[in-house]
Amino acid sequence: MADADKLSQGEIDNLLSSLTANLNESEMNDNYSPSFMENLEEDRRGYKLYNFRRPDKFSKDHLKALQDIHKEFSRQLSLLLSAYLRLTMGVEVVSVDQLTYDEFTRSLPAPVTVCVLELNPLPGQIILIISHEITFSVVDRMLGGTGLGDIKPRDLTDIEEALLKKIFEKIAKTLETSWKGVFPVRGTVVGVDNNAILAQLASASEITALTTLEIQIAEKQSGLLSICFPYPVLEGILSQLSTQQIFRAKGIKSSQEDKENILERINSSNIRVNVLLGQTDITISDFIDLKEGDVVRLDNLVSNNLVVNVNEKPKFVARPGTKKNKYAVTILDVIEKIDSL
Repeated sequence: MADADKLSQGEIDNLLSSLTANLNESEMNDNYSPSFMENLEEDRRGYKLYNFRRPDKFSKDHLKALQDIHKEFSRQLSLLLSAYLRLTMGVEVVSVDQLTYDEFTRSLPAPVTVCVLELNPLPGQIILIISHEITFSVVDRMLGGTGLGDIKPRDLTDIEEALLKKIFEKIAKTLETSWKGVFPVRGTVVGVDNNAILAQLASASEITALTTLEIQIAEKQSGLLSICFPYPVLEGILSQLSTQQIFRAKGIKSSQEDKENILERINSSNIRVNVLLGQTDITISDFIDLKEGDVVRLDNLVSNNLVVNVNEKPKFVARPGTKKNKYAVTILDVIEKIDSL
């Protein structure tokens, strides 16, 4: 072999060093997570890559906390809408992401219903977006329909905007409850409109946290509810926006004020109460021939106790009587405490 084809001692040393470095890097890639390797690479470079066009202002923990908050929000909202509209409503969190306001507005279909909310004392405003499928299903149900709504998209009328404002006010109250464990807020509806007002709410490059929820109406209609939080709204409470803070808040016992609020809501509920006077067996022909003035003999005596049913379930034992020339009963005891009537 000619001398020109031979490697010098320095070239041999450089080759061995290169092989050793490659081997060590391969082992590290196998043993450490990508995030560790990324941080290590940044230390080697002496600088960190930063995307000025789309900076990450919300950490993964912030987004996870928002997801936990809105999981509770979705559960409460499904109960609220089901009771208010008297339809089976399902609400689930689909995703929580951060993106620029321009990307958010460009991703929206047209038309959509836009609601602007203030969460006092937080600065700025947040945006609620509901797809037209849900909008017109809710309006149709509020006007006495079946809840299917219009398939063809169109702009809202003044009457429909007024009806939807009531729904958004209820959504704002539900948001208050779901945020209570992190930061107490008071939701206020600023306005309801279509896509036109979106351009006036934030700058195109503003970073936002977008929570997307899916609403299912009686397994017949489905659509999306999006809640957009511009960064300045949450900037002051980012230190409180963590899963640890949320779990700590869940362990706090409810105050007397909370209990009174719950009782106040329950007090307006209607329940069905009836009294079982007695029972008897008659033939179908006798039942068909019954007319006003006929007497049906029951198995109870006047001196026997009666059963008071609440929502078709026996709850109390009572004694029959009259009050102010009207038939009445006196509650004697709770039925669970009575072994036999």
